[in-house]
Amino acid sequence: MRSPHHITAHHPPNPYEELGRLDDGPLDHFLTEDVLTEDTGLRPGEAEARDDPWAPPDHRRNGRRKRRGRLAGAPLALKAVVGLLVLAAFLTLADRWALLYAERRSADALQDRLHLAAAPEVEIDGFPFLTQLAGERLDSVRVTVPDVAADRVSLAQVTATAHDVRLDTDGPLKVRGALVPALEGDVLLSFADLRRELGASQVTFTGEGRDRVRARGTLPVAGHDLRLHAEAQVRREGERGIATHIGGMRLEIGDLATYRPGARASDGLHLSRASAARLARETRKAKALLSVPAVVRRLGVPDTAVRAALRNETKLTELTGSPRFVRQAMRLNLIDLALEHPKLLGLLGFDPALLDALPRLTRPVLTDRLSLGFRLPEPPNGRLRLRDVRVEKDGIRVRLQGTDLAVGRS
Repeated sequence: MRSPHHITAHHPPNPYEELGRLDDGPLDHFLTEDVLTEDTGLRPGEAEARDDPWAPPDHRRNGRRKRRGRLAGAPLALKAVVGLLVLAAFLTLADRWALLYAERRSADALQDRLHLAAAPEVEIDGFPFLTQLAGERLDSVRVTVPDVAADRVSLAQVTATAHDVRLDTDGPLKVRGALVPALEGDVLLSFADLRRELGASQVTFTGEGRDRVRARGTLPVAGHDLRLHAEAQVRREGERGIATHIGGMRLEIGDLATYRPGARASDGLHLSRASAARLARETRKAKALLSVPAVVRRLGVPDTAVRAALRNETKLTELTGSPRFVRQAMRLNLIDLALEHPKLLGLLGFDPALLDALPRLTRPVLTDRLSLGFRLPEPPNGRLRLRDVRVEKDGIRVRLQGTDLAVGRS
């Protein structure tokens, strides 16, 4: 049996001592070579670089220097271009403002000097305007004048374009007058205005071909609305006038009679066909008509036939039932009968007041009421004439031409 001091005690290994013995081993090599190389991307021997303070690379600073070097002159050129654009904009604005001002002043001057009821519309063409004004010459000026008084009626619209207008100025802001070497335009005489201004608001005017106007409507006469029919032929009269020849005028008194003004045999007041046929069928009216010798003479009926018809109803029916009697009755001028036998026409259904008013509706009176003629005002100087008269759907349009027209002191 061994003694106690020969017995060797077996102690478990101390882990911390084993870790201490590894200080100079592979782990140190791993930490100084492999780990640093994989984490930092530094080669061995460059680990001391990790002690320097880190800062991100300044790529933008170098890029800015390069671009500033390439575009060193760009800001100045850009400013010059912007400046020119701004200057051009201000010059254009000033030119347009001067143009509007000149158009307004011209419109006011024309209204005052031509004594117009409304200010005209003035449009000055060409750009730039200020250079034209400085040269005292305008390329083209368009003037539209509404409601121009022309004798009995008003022209709905006068539109004219002047070319190569020469200005008389006292500086760029004061125009004393203008000379218009050549002017062209047109005049419109509206049918709607004719209805209003001719006192024939119930009459409608319609174009009928190139030079004819048809009038249809009603005309009040002695409390009766008579149907009006007329035709007007339009033609130029002189250099500044339009004349109309009124024809085919007739006034229809219901289906009783038709009145045509004039002195011809076909003119006057005549029974309509329907009214003459009724007269032939109504015994009392037929006898009243045949009992007047003046009527019998106008009818051309023999006295023997009239006496037999007045005594015998059968003979009366034979006489008045013939087509010849109806035609002859329609040819009677009832105006003449009204003067000689007013009661007879009253028996036929005529109003005595109407019979008294109709003779006063002579051809000149009706022609004056339906006349479409007008004359352009004579210019104070120069020449203005009408050309190419034509009838359109909405009215009468006439082309006009002017030469050497002056406005103001020019």
